[in-house]
Amino acid sequence: MRVWVTGASGFIGRALSEHLRGRGHEVVPLARKGSDPKNPMWKLPEREVADAVVHLAGENIAQRWTKEAKVRIYQSRVHGTRWLSEALAKMEKRPRTLICASGSAYYGSRGDEVLDEDSKPGMGFLVRLTQEWEAAAEAARTVGMRVVHMRIGLVLDAKGGALAKMLPVFRARLGGKLGDGKHYWSWIALPDMIEATGFLLEKSDVFGPVNLGGPAPVTNVQFTKALGTVLHRPTFFTAPRFALRLMAGEMADEVLMASIRMLPKRLQDAGFQFKHPELKEAFEFLFNHADA
Repeated sequence: MRVWVTGASGFIGRALSEHLRGRGHEVVPLARKGSDPKNPMWKLPEREVADAVVHLAGENIAQRWTKEAKVRIYQSRVHGTRWLSEALAKMEKRPRTLICASGSAYYGSRGDEVLDEDSKPGMGFLVRLTQEWEAAAEAARTVGMRVVHMRIGLVLDAKGGALAKMLPVFRARLGGKLGDGKHYWSWIALPDMIEATGFLLEKSDVFGPVNLGGPAPVTNVQFTKALGTVLHRPTFFTAPRFALRLMAGEMADEVLMASIRMLPKRLQDAGFQFKHPELKEAFEFLFNHADA
């Protein structure tokens, strides 16, 4: 299978590209056309036919949401997906499949409510963004392409993403819960995330939204304790909600403190099996293989 990939230089994109090549697929990273972060476009190969496209590119959400940052985040996802979807739809020989990154933020902060792909969207900036992000692939759907929206939870990897940023704090014995720690985090180990993406590429009868979080979401307290246990570090500290808001603004409520108890129903119904379904074991695996 020949697979075009946007965002191939990111930590997920690099791991996915390596995984797909290891399974015998040909991976073609799509280079950006132009440098405007608000209007992303890509150079599509003119004399090459792809079987599938994996669209991972997007502005990092983990930043303070100034007005300008919100525009960049919105445009990088909504405009970028719409441009790519429309460009693929116009091709004479178009790919059969478009797999787009999306986010667990679609559901909004919902306390301890169990959420699957049939759950209604929540409220907030990221909810609206994610709804429009997924809708931006309509051109591809209209011409009959199979479109999958991966609603990705917290992807765990010792060398990249949010976990890598947490490790220095925990290793310095300063780790602790955020607020009261009762909010749920839907997480997935990077190896399972990559395996699931490859599974969705090959599973031709799966389309629409698919939750990419593990089968055992945990509260922030549980996450903190598990990480402290594996690192052999205490986790006595608490970061108060007001301090998080001062530091991160609106992003603190919709990302750091949001409670999303999301389950991967469609993925498991399709037959996918997680290799790292439990958090403590996932941490141990990731740290033991960090230098591999």
